[in-house]
Amino acid sequence: MEWFSAEGYWLSRLVFQRALAVVYLVAFLAAVRQFRALIGERGLTPVPRYLDRVSFRQAPSLFQLHYSDRFFATVSWLGVAWSAGLLLGLADDLPLWANLLAWAVPWALYLSIVQVGQVWYGFGWESLLCEVGFLAVFLGPADVAPPLPVLVALWWVLFRLEFGAGLIKLRGDRCWRDLTCLYYHHETQPMPNPLSWWFHRLPRWMHRGEAAANHVTQLVVPFLLFAPQPVRSVAAVVIIVTQSWLVLSGNFAWLNVLTMVVATTAAGGALWGALLPVEAAAGLGDPPGWYAVVVIGLAVVLAVLSYWPVRNLVSSRQVMNTSFNPLLLVNTYGAFGSVTRLRHEVVVEGTADAVPGPDTVWREYEFRGKPGDVRRRPPQVAPYHLRLDWLLWFAAISPGYAQPWFPALLAKLRQNDPAVLALLRHNPFPDAPPAQVRARLYRYRFTDRAERRATGAWWDRTLVGDYRAG
Repeated sequence: MEWFSAEGYWLSRLVFQRALAVVYLVAFLAAVRQFRALIGERGLTPVPRYLDRVSFRQAPSLFQLHYSDRFFATVSWLGVAWSAGLLLGLADDLPLWANLLAWAVPWALYLSIVQVGQVWYGFGWESLLCEVGFLAVFLGPADVAPPLPVLVALWWVLFRLEFGAGLIKLRGDRCWRDLTCLYYHHETQPMPNPLSWWFHRLPRWMHRGEAAANHVTQLVVPFLLFAPQPVRSVAAVVIIVTQSWLVLSGNFAWLNVLTMVVATTAAGGALWGALLPVEAAAGLGDPPGWYAVVVIGLAVVLAVLSYWPVRNLVSSRQVMNTSFNPLLLVNTYGAFGSVTRLRHEVVVEGTADAVPGPDTVWREYEFRGKPGDVRRRPPQVAPYHLRLDWLLWFAAISPGYAQPWFPALLAKLRQNDPAVLALLRHNPFPDAPPAQVRARLYRYRFTDRAERRATGAWWDRTLVGDYRAG
């Protein structure tokens, strides 16, 4: 079955599987550390309340059978341990059927989490991890050649991810067409990182070059993923390099990392053989018949499910980051169809005064990732995902994004709720809860070079007014 087996991608599969295990590990750790405050039984949007409104068919999840915070923690820690085992290669030498099951476990566990994660798990990289994780189930162990249909399915994911993002930009904000979006993006992106200030201060001709390179990478290069080698490997390297640029310039959780992970499958074994001290396996046997039938059946299902994302890609009303089935397979992707020109931040403050007056001292809560203290350098967070900080960026854009969780957040802060406080960098009321809390909206901008030298501040901010969730 020469058409079925892709022995030349043996090393590509090895790199992909190890790297995917790392992404799984980060994702499960984020779930362990944040779920109680966000979706736990006493969280901002509790899972039990959500499960009362949705059926298993709408949201297939282990937690439809049972939910408790202890059970969620068990599932998440099992995901951490399982991912670590996959990273160590413990599934490599398993029989074929057992290897498939080994990779199915983290997929099922993480899908279960995403399906009850509500707004906190509504990001494109969540559905991307579920889709890629599902395809990883069928790649097989070390002693079987990677099946070509599964590799093609992964390249199809990468195509939709890049091409969809390119189209949404071209159809969306005019600044992508006149190459000026990067004048603003590094400053107004959801969560700048330590290098974002310098990226923002690049000359404008470089910003235009960034935008032009983005169009080439997302609108032209994806088609080369289906070209023969070595063109396919060149396309993969271009995507990896451009995604690395995004990693350097901002915090986008594991979106860029996972995109690079998928791109590793398009790079042929010759490239990985030159980079890694690993010899590719030789003389791999033909796959068993049942395996070929399963993979061919998978290919047929994926082809049928591709109708909806393809229709979305060619539509003038293209939408971003949407799933068309409850298993989150064959999704549509995209990011930054519009770019905000001004950065606003919601700043939460508290006071010990029961009745605030003109002389009341308000003290600020500091979050782990989002801008707050103007003298604090933006931190490196990715590939970790600070879900509360990300949602606060959306809330600053429009109060409508703050429902229903933001009023609940303020209520938890008034109680000094330990789970919520664990998500913060600094609690200004460590001994007793505040008597009152409030939220204010500020306009933030990066300082220029002169301001940075004179003040040491990374940001300058101006009060806009009080903030109220819509």
